[in-house]
Amino acid sequence: MNLRPIKPKRISDQVFEQIRELIYRGELKPGEQLLPERELASSLEVSRTTVRNAINKLVTLGLLEHRQGQGTFVTIPNGNQGNPLATILAVDDVTIHDLLEVRLGLECNAARMAASRAMPQDILNLAKANKEMAETVETGALGNEADAAFHMAISFATKNPVQIHLMRNFYDLLFLGIKKNLSHLWDDPENIDIVLAAHSKIYEAIANKQPDAAEAAMREHIEYVQEWFRKRW
Repeated sequence: MNLRPIKPKRISDQVFEQIRELIYRGELKPGEQLLPERELASSLEVSRTTVRNAINKLVTLGLLEHRQGQGTFVTIPNGNQGNPLATILAVDDVTIHDLLEVRLGLECNAARMAASRAMPQDILNLAKANKEMAETVETGALGNEADAAFHMAISFATKNPVQIHLMRNFYDLLFLGIKKNLSHLWDDPENIDIVLAAHSKIYEAIANKQPDAAEAAMREHIEYVQEWFRKRW
C-alpha cells in the first residue's frame, strides 16, 4: 500500500479554510468587507501574523482583495478576466433563457447532492439565507444578494470542489442580471410568495435528506422562472 504520513495542518491553513468556506457558501458576499486583522485574530484566538498569512493566501487565490486605505474585501467575480464563458457572452447573443438552462443542469444536480451530503451548519446557512431574503423583500428591496447566497450555500453543501468552484467563478455569469430580472419578477407581487415558497420547499427537502424531492423542487423553481420570462418576452 502506498501510504503517506499524516501531516498536521498549520494554524494559518485552518484560518484560511474557515474564511474560504464563508466565501464559498455565500455568507461573506462579493464586495463585503472583511473584519480588520486585529478583530479576526481576537475572534479566532490566533496571532495577527497567522491571520495575515491566511488572508494573503486568499488574496493570491483571488477570493479577497486589498483596497488601499479601505481594508480587505471579498472580490466580485469578473467574468471578463480569464473566464471562458465571458468569450461566449462577448460573441454570441446569450439570453437569460440560455443562462437559466445552464443553472437548471448545475443546480438540480447540486440540490440532489446537497440533500445527501449537507452538514448541520449547511442547513443553518440555507435557513439564514432564506430568512434574510424574506426580510429583505418585506422592506421593498429585491433580496438578490440573499437569493444568490441561498444558491451558493446549496453548492457548498454538495462538498464537491468542482461544483463549488464553478458556481463561485461563474457567479456573475450564472446570476447575470439577477437584480434586473428580479425587478421584473417582482412586478407581479404574487411571484414574491412563489419564489420564497420554492426556496422553502428546496430547503425542506435538503434538510430532510430527500435527494429526489430536492432535485424536483429545484427543477420546479428554475422552470417556473424560465416559463415566466418566456411568456413575458
